[in-house]
Amino acid sequence: MANVSLQTSSSAEQTPWIPLHLSLHGYRQALHDQGGHLLTSLIVAVGTVVFSLLIAAPAAYALAHFKIRFANAVLLAILVSQMVPGIVVANALYSAYNDLGLLNSVGGLILADSTAGIPFAILILRAFMGSLPTSVIEAAWVDGAGPIRTFVSVVLPMCRNALVSSALFTFLFAWGDFLFALTLTTTEDVRPVTLGIYTYLGSYVPDWSSVMATAVLASLPALVLLMVAQRYVAAGTTTGAIK
Repeated sequence: MANVSLQTSSSAEQTPWIPLHLSLHGYRQALHDQGGHLLTSLIVAVGTVVFSLLIAAPAAYALAHFKIRFANAVLLAILVSQMVPGIVVANALYSAYNDLGLLNSVGGLILADSTAGIPFAILILRAFMGSLPTSVIEAAWVDGAGPIRTFVSVVLPMCRNALVSSALFTFLFAWGDFLFALTLTTTEDVRPVTLGIYTYLGSYVPDWSSVMATAVLASLPALVLLMVAQRYVAAGTTTGAIK
């Protein structure tokens, strides 16, 4: 992919394994045609992370440390929701979005992607928060901190690894989403890069350098985030499982 992206305009089958004549034509064309789509994907992915964590973190804390009736039933419902095929959710959202005027909107895509981000983040954060020492939380209460102050000042800093893990996987899902983008956008006004590549193939198949350059650019954020957050992810996904 990277090799073809650095070639002059040509078909992929004619590209040598070792690049000899490097060219940035593909990247110039990709940024010109797909720059807006890349920005849309970034806004949607970051918005999905923020919205998902704002909902998931307090919910996970409540399920882990408050005596809530039917808490196990709630967790089971969250697990079952992960088994619902995405196309079913997308079709249901299309009808609702059409009535609410949310089609072809960044906010609509953020809400749609959050349907997968929030349940996943709740499961990860709840497992981690359940392993926190109760004595630390009780000490905060003794010092006069209320539930909100304890959550913000004590629990969240201790859950940094789990928060980073949840944020990373939520970002990756929203960044790579194709189904919701295809179903809930019908114009070019709001088009993530995944859908941009899909439509790009119909127009620029002879110019594979531009297509592959777009794919490289779309891969970079995920690659960088995985490299930066690797140690947090490893800690955040295992600590809650070992109590």
